[in-house]
Amino acid sequence: MNGQEIKYQKAKGSVETIKGFYIHLTVYVVVNLILFSINMIVSPDSLWFFWSLMGWGVGFVIHAVSVFGFGPGFGADWEERKIREIMENE
Repeated sequence: MNGQEIKYQKAKGSVETIKGFYIHLTVYVVVNLILFSINMIVSPDSLWFFWSLMGWGVGFVIHAVSVFGFGPGFGADWEERKIREIMENE
């Protein structure tokens, strides 16, 4: 594999990861809208849909951090830099 193919595969993997995040976002929004609607129709006095919204929201935030990083130093290329650092030290 030459350098261009490696770059292509890395870029393709990044695009698939970001695509997976946006699919997760879409499903999160749609499902929680449906649960909200059901909650408002069936039992508007008890807002139980917040439990799924917040519980799934924690997982969603973790997914977002894993895809886009968390603050400076943990961006998309952090893992690659860390791998190179470990390989150099061995």
